[in-house]
Amino acid sequence: MTLQIGDTAPDFQAHTTVGRIRFHEWVGSNWSVLFSHPKDFTPVCTTELGYTERLRPEFEKRGVRVIGLSVDSIGDHERWADDIEATQGARPLFPIIGDADRSIASLYGMLHPKADTTFTVRSVFIIDPAKKVRAMITYPASTGRNFDEILRVIDSLQLTDKHKVATPVNWRPGDDVIIVPSLSNDEARKLFPEGWNELRPYLRVTKQPA
Repeated sequence: MTLQIGDTAPDFQAHTTVGRIRFHEWVGSNWSVLFSHPKDFTPVCTTELGYTERLRPEFEKRGVRVIGLSVDSIGDHERWADDIEATQGARPLFPIIGDADRSIASLYGMLHPKADTTFTVRSVFIIDPAKKVRAMITYPASTGRNFDEILRVIDSLQLTDKHKVATPVNWRPGDDVIIVPSLSNDEARKLFPEGWNELRPYLRVTKQPA
């Protein structure tokens, strides 16, 4: 079965660069980002993991735990970390899974045989504290991911979980948001006392809730 948004993220046990973990237990009551990279000692992956480590304080500020995965060994991960630190100025301190038997990659559908028969594509899974998959992003091996966009998606998910709003195109934190169409005007007045700009009955723009 293909993993879909709203599904429970499969649990697993794995060897990582910080020791053996059970995924759901390791995540605890936090949000999490599980992402795969095709292969250690490759250029695009090197830039991605260095940047992810530099962003780690931003993830932590949002209550998000980050974990990487590739089909290489833990030993390779640890040796590669020296290169990442030397070239990117940051050594990954978040766990990286060694999925040599490809069991976790298969569980999460990270292997796309028509793209590559051996290595994973660049998959991202954003998972909420209830262990539900809330967003999935897939890139080809040749294209480095935009991890700032991953943070933006998390900001949107956390905001819209708390308030009856949706975020419009190219939204950034602090920008105006949209009142969800399922909310009547009477209900909206109670939640958004400062009002809104009604462009259409289904398109009511308001300031982002605090």
